[in-house]
Amino acid sequence: MNPAEEGAVDDLVANEDAIEYERVVVLNPVSGDANHRERVNALAAEYDCTVLETQAAGDAREFARHVAERGVSLVAGAGGDGTIHEVVRGVDDADALDDVTVGVVPTGTGNNFAGNVGVTGTEHAFEVLDSGERRRIDLGTANGRPFVNSCVGGVTADASHETNPEQKERLGVLAYVVNTLRLMTDYEGLPLTIEASDEGDVSWSGDAVFVLVGNGRRFPAKGRTQANMENGLLDVTIIEHVPTANLLQEATMRRLFGSDTENVTHLKTPTLEIRVEQDSPVEFSLDGEMGEWDGLTLGVRPHTMELCVGDEYERYPEE
Repeated sequence: MNPAEEGAVDDLVANEDAIEYERVVVLNPVSGDANHRERVNALAAEYDCTVLETQAAGDAREFARHVAERGVSLVAGAGGDGTIHEVVRGVDDADALDDVTVGVVPTGTGNNFAGNVGVTGTEHAFEVLDSGERRRIDLGTANGRPFVNSCVGGVTADASHETNPEQKERLGVLAYVVNTLRLMTDYEGLPLTIEASDEGDVSWSGDAVFVLVGNGRRFPAKGRTQANMENGLLDVTIIEHVPTANLLQEATMRRLFGSDTENVTHLKTPTLEIRVEQDSPVEFSLDGEMGEWDGLTLGVRPHTMELCVGDEYERYPEE
């Protein structure tokens, strides 16, 4: 059933006496190619899940909070990483992460988090919701706000839109770097000071192309991106600024951003302080949701959320 189709959160509250919640799928009908609505509803009916459709930004968070407060046992986000982010925030708002299991139905464009937890498609997602393994994973936090996959500084919305699947396959996360620099030909880097608690209080200071902080995600030049989600640590990659003209050559990009280069710093830490050393705030992405901050205090809430995972999820992913 689809009680939210006509009016989102207010209509849900007005009509909820007729609804019996047990397992809920919060559906973003316009994510990805916007061609998954009927399939998700059909699978939800087959697996005895209630579908709540979003109509505006913030609906997924409010739906998740509302049903979590009513004692739902499982709530899944059907959309991209941003929809999952909202669902997790909603369950957290309800202070229900101890009691509610979270699931992922990948219907977005990139679906990075779904891939990291071993969920390979829409049909597979419902099989995992129904009978897949449950793991208790960490949540990252940025100024107290939870994120499940990543926090990225310096990625612009335009760069994300300019990055096509073929580039992602060839360059991995570096594709975003290339397209950001192409869009920002006079780019001078982000002036940052970074302090990581688990590295002997080592500070990093300078101009960065990006700072990439992963909870569910790590940032290799290529290959699988899953981080260890159960070790209480954030995976941090700092890509230092070098001349833009050099970076736009793919061979140079691969060499500079390989594992054995002085232009990239890798850290694993439970807490991280990022200070922006300029007068204007910097754009950061939390699971694809954009915001601007003068600085971030990042941390980990270990083993906080129960998540449905597929067989390809790795408890100890290879580095």
